[in-house]
Amino acid sequence: MSARTAMLAKIHLAKKQLALTDESYRDILRRVTNQESASALAEPQLDRVLKEFGRLGWKPKPGRTGTSKHAQIRMIHAVWKDLVALSAVDAEDQAAALRSFVQRQTRTKANPEGVSAPEFLDSHGANKVLEGLKAWLRRVRRAESERDVA
Repeated sequence: MSARTAMLAKIHLAKKQLALTDESYRDILRRVTNQESASALAEPQLDRVLKEFGRLGWKPKPGRTGTSKHAQIRMIHAVWKDLVALSAVDAEDQAAALRSFVQRQTRTKANPEGVSAPEFLDSHGANKVLEGLKAWLRRVRRAESERDVA
């Protein structure tokens, strides 16, 4: 995730945590940057907006430390690569196919859309997706070995 994308995400989290209406949010953007949309801002402007939200009382939650989540994401990509190599994934756009798989695996009643990409998974979601991929890989390898025996 780029620094700019992370800053935009923080701005939208701050807006939600400060319970700003859309109108008051845009007023702050205009006051600080003379723009009405965060997507039109450069990184220095995004930084000024984040500082203003901090002045207004927003406190970013500390990030998760450790590499377990990142290791899980790397493992998801590695297992996916194995499935692609075994021709188990029949799609032209492999990245889109992985995102689709992640979305299907992470749908819940609370989040009916699921998580849109592996990079946005929390540790619990990453574990669920990883276990689903490993089970799929085992089935593919078992079917392949049964074909070799026959």
